[in-house]
Amino acid sequence: MPLVQIRDVPTETVNAIRAQAAEQGLTLSAYLRAELDRLAARPTNAEVMDRLAQRDRVGNPSVAETVSEIRKLRNAS
Repeated sequence: MPLVQIRDVPTETVNAIRAQAAEQGLTLSAYLRAELDRLAARPTNAEVMDRLAQRDRVGNPSVAETVSEIRKLRNAS
């Protein structure tokens, strides 16, 4: 398994993350590994845009109609 090293992390940051790990009953390494797994599982912006583009928008308002309605609501308040 690869080793990841992060340099120049401020002491305050390490202390805060160590405290978060302790709250969950995890070591610092286990906590950071779980956080990295969570980050890696998130889709990229390009993936999100692809998913949105593939949605079936039949019968739904167009983007222009939605924007127009939002502007009307903003101007009314």
